[in-house]
Amino acid sequence: WWPRRWRWWLCLGSVLSPPGLRIHEYLYFQVLSPGDIRYIFTATPAKDFGGVFNTRYDQIHLVPADPPEACGELNNGVFIQDQIALVERGGCSFLSKTRVIQEHGGRAVIIADNAYDNDSFYIEMIQDSSRRTADIPLSLLGRDGYMIRRSLEQHGLPWAVISIPVNVTSIPTYEMMQPPWTFW
Repeated sequence: WWPRRWRWWLCLGSVLSPPGLRIHEYLYFQVLSPGDIRYIFTATPAKDFGGVFNTRYDQIHLVPADPPEACGELNNGVFIQDQIALVERGGCSFLSKTRVIQEHGGRAVIIADNAYDNDSFYIEMIQDSSRRTADIPLSLLGRDGYMIRRSLEQHGLPWAVISIPVNVTSIPTYEMMQPPWTFW
């Protein structure tokens, strides 16, 4: 978490930090549909595995995995192909989840904390001891993941449409559509 005044310093891939502060990298994405969660969300990369997120998607599906923990075969794997998966923490390692999504052809995976009331602490995703590799996992606050899944369920939708990454440095702070449940 960083105070609002420092958020504009954050850039994808590199971080400009004011003297004396150490700022973690963030990646921002915006839900375009459904409209009731049309907010800009913050995600963080895995600590010690994964690649660099260097592709821009103006409209791509964010597909909640079924089952949510994505520790084995997916019931909706066909919908994950060429899309981004929303996965829930728990059941197996972060690396295992990422590999399952990759095997189903997913472009990336966003792993939300399974603590639905977590609206301020990002999980620190670390590699397991298997020596396997995986591409681009991102971490999401538990409350954000829960609210996205809840909105999709309420609307009977199989996925959200998102834009990722969003360059928040070009958006005035007063215009940023931030989730009302998250303290920025």
